[in-house]
Amino acid sequence: MSNNPYFQHHFVDSEQQYEASKMGMWAFLVTEVLTFAGLFCAYAIFRAWNPGMFISAHEALDVTMGATNTVVLITSSLTMALAIRNIQLNNNRGAIINLVLTLIFAGMFLVIKYFEYTSKFDAGHYPWTHNFYAVYFTMTGLHGLHIIGGIIVNAYFWLPVGNKMWNTEPERFTNRIEVAGLYWHFVDLVWIFLFPSIYLL
Repeated sequence: MSNNPYFQHHFVDSEQQYEASKMGMWAFLVTEVLTFAGLFCAYAIFRAWNPGMFISAHEALDVTMGATNTVVLITSSLTMALAIRNIQLNNNRGAIINLVLTLIFAGMFLVIKYFEYTSKFDAGHYPWTHNFYAVYFTMTGLHGLHIIGGIIVNAYFWLPVGNKMWNTEPERFTNRIEVAGLYWHFVDLVWIFLFPSIYLL
């Protein structure tokens, strides 16, 4: 029997419990992959039906903003990885700094996306006015919701309650932030496919 107060009785040991949590996250990410795969298929089908219309509509997108957001998210993935590495090395200060940087980059992504959406609305481009924009707003909007979810989870780890937990239950905290890191890297990976598909092709 484990002395860990957060150990659940239906697991053999804490290691099995941690592996189960990672497996649960992987299972969740598989469902997310299927969701975005369906959206990418819809994009491909609509584009095949109306290639000229999609090409002319996509030219209104701001590639610079999209590229900037790509760099921002890749950088946030790096800081998330550094946060995980720091906590594994018991470097609490380094982990907190990198978590805060991850949150800052995530916020930058949303701010850039806000200005990008605003420019589309000002030009009269809405999800219901064009098939391209229906797909564009659906895919990037859903991705944006995932960014917000990641911000909420990561923010928890550096708020006072998160810092207290860090000191009183380091093993559990390390496991949880590693699992959260899997989610964050997935969100970044989705954008790496979204950007060239929608902005460049």
